Amino acid sequence: MKTANSRKIVLVGCGFVGMSFAYTLLSEPGIDELVLIDVNNDKAQGEAMDLSHGLPYARSKMVIKAGNYEECKDAAIVVITAGAAQKPGQSRLELTAINTRIMKDICQKIKASGFDGIIIVASNPVDLMTYVAQKATGLKESQVIGSGTLLDTARLRYLLSNYFGVNATNIHAYIMGEHGDSSFVPWIHAYIGCKSLLEVLDEEGKSLEDLLGIYEGVRIAAYEIIEKKKATYYGIGLALNRLVHAVLSNENAIMTVSCAQHGEYGKEGLYIGTPAIVNREGVRKVVKLGLNDVDQNKFDTSCENLLKIIKETIDPILSE
Repeated sequence: MKTANSRKIVLVGCGFVGMSFAYTLLSEPGIDELVLIDVNNDKAQGEAMDLSHGLPYARSKMVIKAGNYEECKDAAIVVITAGAAQKPGQSRLELTAINTRIMKDICQKIKASGFDGIIIVASNPVDLMTYVAQKATGLKESQVIGSGTLLDTARLRYLLSNYFGVNATNIHAYIMGEHGDSSFVPWIHAYIGCKSLLEVLDEEGKSLEDLLGIYEGVRIAAYEIIEKKKATYYGIGLALNRLVHAVLSNENAIMTVSCAQHGEYGKEGLYIGTPAIVNREGVRKVVKLGLNDVDQNKFDTSCENLLKIIKETIDPILSE
């Protein structure tokens, strides 16, 4: 890719999620330039000014400005958080159709700039919007990544850390599948340090029901936060920061992102959350875990939900 040495980020979407992510970039060095794009250019300009005024106290010394899609040409990463929010009474399919058209328009403009870096999508429904972004830009599938179950996995690790009294950095467990109600935890691949989490559970006399309760806490977390404060944005902002730095630093980090499937779990033709190795080229490889029958059935169900929407709603819009 021609942006191999670039440390320029373009953010499309200056809502709560986008600006929470942008704000996290001030806390650590490593970004040379941040360009904000929004359908409301005045908002993008105001956000750029507000962030820039904090630079004297920030660890980062990047240039921050509002811009247009031509700025994507020499960027290393374009992060997309733009999209319509689900309204009361609006179905998920209706939201998907609206956001498919928004994402298609954004990505066609990114493509027209000559961009050849990594696209990171956080717009919802994220697995479907990541698929749209890849199709609309024509970039290699490995160059388009969705935030997937990155935040779900962080919530899981946080809750397990509290439950077992072990630092979250030593909790190795994943949420897989769709970023939504059909996600699941492959508990047989969960570890505390290098020890099986299920083994630790047994040794400490803890209940499997507690683990199921922890997963349920992860599943309903977004609903609870939205009920209390109308939106979630800090957690995903930090998750996007982590993903961006994994790409820029060529980390080869294993992260649960929405990535293209090529039969690793028996499915293809979609993006969905699985562990994957992430580096400067995007998704280097999907990590294949051996799932038991119960977990494989959950994954299959998650995939079928997405594939049905792709066929009936998204592909017809992409072909317009």
